[in-house]
Amino acid sequence: MSTQVEVTRSRVGGALRRRRNWEQLVKFCVVGASGYVVNLVVYTLLLRGLGLHYGPAAVGSFLVAVTNNYTWNRMWTFRSARGHVVFQGLRFFVVSVLALGANLVVLALLVAVGLDEVLAQAIAIVVVTPVNFVGNKLWSFRAGHR
Repeated sequence: MSTQVEVTRSRVGGALRRRRNWEQLVKFCVVGASGYVVNLVVYTLLLRGLGLHYGPAAVGSFLVAVTNNYTWNRMWTFRSARGHVVFQGLRFFVVSVLALGANLVVLALLVAVGLDEVLAQAIAIVVVTPVNFVGNKLWSFRAGHR
């Protein structure tokens, strides 16, 4: 068991030392920031403009933001790891739906404790971002994954 732990530590350490991984993380965060703005603008329009409940508003804004994020991550962040657009898109969507599930849990908890719904969504997106990056880096845009 300790050998497996040592191998894992070595792989994680190696990944943390690779400049390319840090560059991808920065690009992912830039794309995520654009998706964050898109998500919050659409969410606020659906919530306050159309009067939707915060749950459906979060799902609607997610669909718009995930399209934005997939496009930019495919074209820019993980350009060297492009696979088949449909298969890679499906993997990205699966990771994003899992992140949405986590987002909805955090959002509901924050709203339940009395936070404003837009502020709660802003916080929930930030909380879920690291999981989203790791899932997309290791699965959706894994090098050589078609």
